[in-house]
Amino acid sequence: MQQLDLLTANDRPGHHPASWYAATAKRRSDHPVLEGSVQADVVVIGAGFTGLSAALSLAQSGHSVVVLEANRIGWGASGRNGGQVGSGQRLDQITLEDMLGKSDARLLWDLAEESKAVVHDLIRDHAIDCGYRPGILYVDHRPDIAKDHADYARHLEQVYGYEGNEVLGRDAVRQRLASPLYHGGILDRGAGHLHPLNFALGIGAAAEAAGARIFERSRVTGYTHSPSRVLVKTEAGEVTASHMVLACNGYLGRLEPKVSARVMPINNYIIATEPLGAERAQSLIRGGVAVADSKFVINYFRMSDDHRLLFGGGENYGYRFPSDIAAFVRKPMSKVFPQLADIGIDYGWGGTLAITPKRMPFFARLSPNVITASGYSGHGVAMACLAGRLIGEAISGQTGRFEVFERIKVPSFPGGSRFRFPLLVLAMTWFSLRDRLGF
Repeated sequence: MQQLDLLTANDRPGHHPASWYAATAKRRSDHPVLEGSVQADVVVIGAGFTGLSAALSLAQSGHSVVVLEANRIGWGASGRNGGQVGSGQRLDQITLEDMLGKSDARLLWDLAEESKAVVHDLIRDHAIDCGYRPGILYVDHRPDIAKDHADYARHLEQVYGYEGNEVLGRDAVRQRLASPLYHGGILDRGAGHLHPLNFALGIGAAAEAAGARIFERSRVTGYTHSPSRVLVKTEAGEVTASHMVLACNGYLGRLEPKVSARVMPINNYIIATEPLGAERAQSLIRGGVAVADSKFVINYFRMSDDHRLLFGGGENYGYRFPSDIAAFVRKPMSKVFPQLADIGIDYGWGGTLAITPKRMPFFARLSPNVITASGYSGHGVAMACLAGRLIGEAISGQTGRFEVFERIKVPSFPGGSRFRFPLLVLAMTWFSLRDRLGF
């Protein structure tokens, strides 16, 4: 099938989507278009969490950095997501122990803990006003999952020394969450949530203050490279650099086949209700925590600072956004909160993230001077920020921590980028059926 251009298929190029995040952004994203020829030590393609974190790290290390963004800072998944800053990796530690051995599993756990610290450091060091709040409540839609998750919380405490989790029974969950659906859960006090677009804009401002040059509305059309030089072309200019960082995630398109064979874009959708008022909002989700459930086609939600429910959920099997996102996401929201079935919805937006076959990010050196990280599989707020820092280390000659992720060896999707979408449809149909049947 013909691949849609996801940079233009669902959104107005050059403008943030009409989301609650964009409506409440603390600053504007307004950088020039690249015109003519410029030079730098490093050129970064993509101004999301990965690219901006890499640019900041590299600029602070004394490198000259140019960032190229096809639209606006945080325009992609970084400025549209659920804002959850989770613990661990996308795969659980027991799976990673079996897959990679206990030593590398331990390294990945420690790096995941560092990724949360990176988020806190960025917020503190650069005074980023993004409304960070602690706590994610992970709730279980089946009784057997509740038991498994309780066992896993004990494993994290006994093996990794992680004491942030509180195991909750059914009644304890219902004291915190006014939904009839769930049978137990884990409250992770070491996790948290934030306004992702404000966070991205804050990192962008920090990178610029450190010396990085950022160009928006400067879509990359292609690049060539030799062992010592990279030439990146845009629609109106070009950048010559010694190194290139590819940080496009779900919006990569056909720019780099080695990555697109392993990293598949998928769409996700969020709505923001009308303001509920402080008392009603607190009655629905107590304690200011975010929530994520255990379904494969996950529901995730939290309250905004102005007491709206921000709810993400629903699945579809095309790259076109639904014509009525509000109606599309209202269905799963109404199952979780039947009492909100008729509530007004003020915002509905979609975005494109990226997954890999192993649900672990794809870190790679595509050549000696071209490096990439993407495919965070819904776990990217903290991990992408860490990835940027590790990319900065690797370009500066300290490759060891980046190589921990490289050793995961993410495979290509069967059939590469050509057949990955039909396989996604089959897989999502199967797993969403399992969710509906309660398997």
